[in-house]
Amino acid sequence: MDKELDAAHVVRVELRYRPAKNSIHAFKRQAKTQRGPRKPLVISNVCGLRAKANVRDEFSSRRYYVSGSVQGVGFRYFVHRVARELKLNGFVRNLRDGRVEVYAIAPAETLAALRRQLEHGSSGSYVSGVTEHEAPFEAEYSQTFSIEDNA
Repeated sequence: MDKELDAAHVVRVELRYRPAKNSIHAFKRQAKTQRGPRKPLVISNVCGLRAKANVRDEFSSRRYYVSGSVQGVGFRYFVHRVARELKLNGFVRNLRDGRVEVYAIAPAETLAALRRQLEHGSSGSYVSGVTEHEAPFEAEYSQTFSIEDNA
């Protein structure tokens, strides 16, 4: 991804290919006889059949600040495990004022699930509050979720 992306939303595009039979007409005949939903395809006179882009999820980036008794109790490792389960990207780190910062990139419904988990907390922690802010997209954290050094 381009490091100069300044948008808070990123769109994931998935291409799906359906092999063409002998011709476009054979595919049309086959499509008429099949039941159920069909995957959208683009018909081009130059290229024949090709896949149409299928937009799956719109990604957002959010920053959460978790306050309470959340340092020294394994809270960052809890957040890392939750992030792996939810398949989101970003980081978690301790702040000097006793809070934990979580930066996450994921679809909106996944971010809502993350917030619910942050509010619940790990077994050894006590969460008194979670504040959420929209954050600019940071490309260096868009591939994985990591535990960062203290800020």
